[in-house]
Amino acid sequence: MKLEDIRREYTKDGLRREMLKDTPVAQFELWLQQAIEAKFADPTAMVVATVDEHGQPSQRIVLLKHVDENGFVFFTNTGSRKAQELKQNSKICLHFPWHEIERQVIVYGEAQALPTSRVAKYFLSRPKESQLAAWASQQSRPVSSRQALMQTFSSMKDKFAKGEIPLPDFWGGYCVVPTKIEFWQGGEHRLHDRFMYVKQADGSWEIERLNP
Repeated sequence: MKLEDIRREYTKDGLRREMLKDTPVAQFELWLQQAIEAKFADPTAMVVATVDEHGQPSQRIVLLKHVDENGFVFFTNTGSRKAQELKQNSKICLHFPWHEIERQVIVYGEAQALPTSRVAKYFLSRPKESQLAAWASQQSRPVSSRQALMQTFSSMKDKFAKGEIPLPDFWGGYCVVPTKIEFWQGGEHRLHDRFMYVKQADGSWEIERLNP
């Protein structure tokens, strides 16, 4: 089959203005819960897009770890490409592709670094192997082989065999404070339903329907 012939109709649901919550976070939490109940493999997986100093965008998949009215939280190695790009430009975009229920959510905003106390609290809640992996990986930097990576992991395992594993000084987190959030629901004949919440100067949210 030719690539241009691969298509399907979106018929699961529709989205109308009266169905939307007053705030985008409340609407997001509703959709996230429905994605969880649908038993997706990774309902909290999101594409995180950043831009480097040359204007080159880059993307990667990260897991959402918390959401509330303040924003969307994730954690990462601060030496990673995304963290280095956020130092240059704090603007960021998140994308939740919930294909199984024909929905997407796109978050536009700015990333604010989390305090060390909050990062440490989450880091200590992770499985021990994940903590060790954080120490072993110089994220986004070249590594000679898988074997070399595993050897570093093994040495970290020996080093921290006793007691708690400390928080690496190169590990942090961000809260993405949203300025706009789009909710996309697939529709028949490519007439999708799209609504954009736009934050106003007084902190309220204005909702506008977008053309598909």
